[in-house]
Amino acid sequence: MMKRHYSPLDQFVMGLDQAIETVFGTPKVTERKNPAIGVAETEEMPEQTRDHTARLMRINHTGEVCAQALYQGQAATARDPSVRESMERSAQEENDHLVWCETRIKELGGRTSLLNPLWYAGSFTIGAAAGIAGDKWSLGFVAETEHQVESHLDSHLAEVPDDDKKTRVILEQMKEDEISHADKALAKGGVELPLPIKKAMKLMSKVMTTSVYRL
Repeated sequence: MMKRHYSPLDQFVMGLDQAIETVFGTPKVTERKNPAIGVAETEEMPEQTRDHTARLMRINHTGEVCAQALYQGQAATARDPSVRESMERSAQEENDHLVWCETRIKELGGRTSLLNPLWYAGSFTIGAAAGIAGDKWSLGFVAETEHQVESHLDSHLAEVPDDDKKTRVILEQMKEDEISHADKALAKGGVELPLPIKKAMKLMSKVMTTSVYRL
């Protein structure tokens, strides 16, 4: 079967549709189920703990919005078709995370961030720029992003109570996926980023987590 080729206008419209689904709608997910389905809810969770956990999950949700934008921006500018396809699968798995986080936020009585459109736009731009720089740099950017997200998830797991198994099982599966995405990007030819870029990425991550926790 011949694979359909899309015009630049087609790609723009599809990209816009993906952006709307990611930020405002229901994104397309994979065949995987939410790992928290069937896990018992924590009994008598203190209100302060519930609010804090909901805010942590809001940060994770926005992080997945950013990841989705990065992948979509990179896929739009990737030169090697196999790299593009690899990114598309990883992006779908990030959509799983997006939906799992939003579901848990609602269960905890919280809401998603008001800043998601802003972070999506910025992350898409960065992803597209990384793709234009070349696939090896784009893949290196993916790997470093996933490594930083892995560290970020570890810090949240340290804050979430041990008896909040619904939240923990989601974070643990997300961490496993992020490690897999980083390994995949490196296997496809990603290179290690210069130290100043890594530090700049950590700084931007700090800005995101601080602002989204509040808004």
